Amino acid sequence: MSITIEQRRQHRLTTIENSLARRHRQEKRFRFAGLAAVVIGLTLVTILFISILMRGVPAFWQSTLYPEIYFDPEVIQLDEKPERASGESQAAFDERYTQWLIQAGMVNWQSLIDRAMEEALGVEVEPRQLRDLRALVASDERFSLRDQFVENPSLLGQTVEVKMLAAADVDVWIKGNIDRSLPDSRQQLSAQTREWADRLYDENVIRNSFSTSLFLNTDSRSSPASAGLAGAFMGSLFMMLIVIVLSVPIGVASAIYLEEFAPKNRLTDLVEININNLAAVPSIVFGLLGASIFIGYLGLPLSAPLVGGLVLTLMTLPTIIIATRASLRSIPPSIRQAALGIGASRVQTVFHHVLPLALPGILTGSILGVAQALGETAPLLLIGMNAFVSNVPATPLDQSAALPVQIYLWQGNELRNFFEARTSAAIIVLLGLMLSLNALAIWLRKKFETRW
Repeated sequence: MSITIEQRRQHRLTTIENSLARRHRQEKRFRFAGLAAVVIGLTLVTILFISILMRGVPAFWQSTLYPEIYFDPEVIQLDEKPERASGESQAAFDERYTQWLIQAGMVNWQSLIDRAMEEALGVEVEPRQLRDLRALVASDERFSLRDQFVENPSLLGQTVEVKMLAAADVDVWIKGNIDRSLPDSRQQLSAQTREWADRLYDENVIRNSFSTSLFLNTDSRSSPASAGLAGAFMGSLFMMLIVIVLSVPIGVASAIYLEEFAPKNRLTDLVEININNLAAVPSIVFGLLGASIFIGYLGLPLSAPLVGGLVLTLMTLPTIIIATRASLRSIPPSIRQAALGIGASRVQTVFHHVLPLALPGILTGSILGVAQALGETAPLLLIGMNAFVSNVPATPLDQSAALPVQIYLWQGNELRNFFEARTSAAIIVLLGLMLSLNALAIWLRKKFETRW
């Protein structure tokens, strides 16, 4: 009998050891699978970021010309720049100044650029080669030269080194973004222009300089080399301000009422279900709603940041409400009970005790919701923000583009060799803004967690 009991005990021990070993193996496999998932996810994200950076970072540097421009008095035949005389009305001065600007616009500024390029190349260009010569310089640089002279008329008669953007095709050629072995029929530039571009690059007349135009200029169709993100950036900034001003107070207030004060009945349950459903609605549906209500019914201007901000506010509200309610639920009930026990009212309990403790989670959820809205494209397309706008919006009512829409438009541009890198650069700018918002959310969370 003792042998039988010993055998049973040994069998039980063996069974327990095998069970423990099996569970340990399962835990190791689970931990390995979790670690592998994290590594795979980080690897894919890293590959994505490296791919975007490798394509986009070179676009922050652009082929730029530095020719010596002679502001020839025989070409620039202008009166002196008007100055307001004592006793002269503002209207009279504005009229004289406008007439002077019109005269400045009639000057053949392109001829000054042509002469400077001839001197830089050391050749005398024949009339039939003039088109090849002008293909080196961005087409709107003559206007930049005019503006520079209007700003400083003392340049008349002087020879000054002027910074001018090279044409987009020249930038593609210099950076090697096109196969140089292709036949002339498949090249974007003529053989003469390509030869001159290489010569100017070897002589350091063409250099790769940091592209301030990417940040300071608006989009351009006539001169792709000078296309920038200024208009789209300001449009996105106006929209984000509208989203923050509207969605955060409304969303937080709604969440506080639903979580702390609303009676538990069927109506409240219906509202909660609809809020959860709205959080899962595709963003393009909000674009359809905005186009129908804000533009079609209320008559708000098309392509305006105000309409975009209202649409993104509607889209962001469910996210902020859900995040705020989750943060309020995470506060222990003992906090509420203690506050009520010392005589605090419901309002004092919520705003003096519960809300300060929930503030880090509320701020995090709100900022992440705003960051998500910053990258939305589909609803903005439906309210007309894909229209070409060449001005920087001064108010939320002015027509404008947005950063994600600008990325979408540049990606489909026919000059793909140039705008592919430009698109990646715009993605880097957009990601920088989103990462900044996420970093702000983390910082605020840490700050208020430490404080409270």
